[in-house]
Amino acid sequence: MDVPKTIVSSSPHLHARSSTASIMWDVSIALTPAALWGVYVFGFRALAILLVSIATAVLVEYLLNMKGNNPKTILDGSAFLTGLLVGMNMPADAAFAVPVIASAFAIFVVKWTFGGLGANWVNPALAGRVFVFFSFTGLMNTYRMPRTLATVDAVGSATVLTEIKLAIGEGAVNGLSSAGVLAETGYPFTGFAGSVSSWFQQTLGIGLSPYTVDAFFGNIAGCIGEVSAFLLIAGALYLMVKKIITWHIPVSFLATFSMLAWLFGGVRNGLGLFQGDFVLQLFSGGMMLGAFFMATDMVTSPTTHKGMVIFGVGIGFFAFLLRFFGSLPESVSLAIILMNIFVPMIDRYILPKRFGETIKEPKKQEAKA
Repeated sequence: MDVPKTIVSSSPHLHARSSTASIMWDVSIALTPAALWGVYVFGFRALAILLVSIATAVLVEYLLNMKGNNPKTILDGSAFLTGLLVGMNMPADAAFAVPVIASAFAIFVVKWTFGGLGANWVNPALAGRVFVFFSFTGLMNTYRMPRTLATVDAVGSATVLTEIKLAIGEGAVNGLSSAGVLAETGYPFTGFAGSVSSWFQQTLGIGLSPYTVDAFFGNIAGCIGEVSAFLLIAGALYLMVKKIITWHIPVSFLATFSMLAWLFGGVRNGLGLFQGDFVLQLFSGGMMLGAFFMATDMVTSPTTHKGMVIFGVGIGFFAFLLRFFGSLPESVSLAIILMNIFVPMIDRYILPKRFGETIKEPKKQEAKA
């Protein structure tokens, strides 16, 4: 009779408050409102993309579970979460082959090639998104406007970030803020955003762009799950209350990006220093999805709070640099992957405190002459 071996490690022993499965399902729950909003504003095509992404990820995970002595992880929710994140990072009008390839790449190449759950050095969904973005650039840059902007052509519309990047590249809107650039190019906004903007201006004396309002609530073109900053923040607060993520990475990331965008963001517009429209930039693109749900991946982020802050600051720096002065309008995915490379070094030099206390020996007093 074979007796299974039991490996006993030396103390102290740490006990996790939550299992891997409960964490994965809680993150999926936190993402659900933003995903459903994407379905509402972009239509059933968005739902189909999400389902295809999830189904592919779960199927590939199941097939790999059946092979050899691989651990059985099909029910822990990690594949479901990866597929959900891949789908949320897709445009609603992407060809169905794109999320299939992205999810398969995420699970098979990024997750299992490196040894399965907990062994990958980069978030699988993030890597899947970047892989298909550079492999199928044209298919990944076809967006539709939300149904809340019914008067605009549904498909082929540029995102806020793309519109700003193109207009500034043409040099026709020098001296305007990001919101001013959008207004100059005739980019649409909802009547609700216009009313909120007017109320802020007339009642509080605060100039709040209607484009910022639309970006916050999710009435803009973009990927399915990234458009509603409000719902992504709400989901992140749920995870913080459940103590699944902490504030260290997202706050240091977003604060660094905001500071740099405010300080230097107006330079490319010909406005000079301290003139950047950082609020609009903060709520646009994949900033909130990346900050709260991808950069905070436990496997690919530092283990100490100090290391997490350094990690977040680095992401904020690269995200600013690539978004404002790079050739692509979006930068969050690449910024996170760049900082994933530095995680082993951060963990090596930012050591956690040892358990217990080290008693320092008293210094020997020199004998007086």
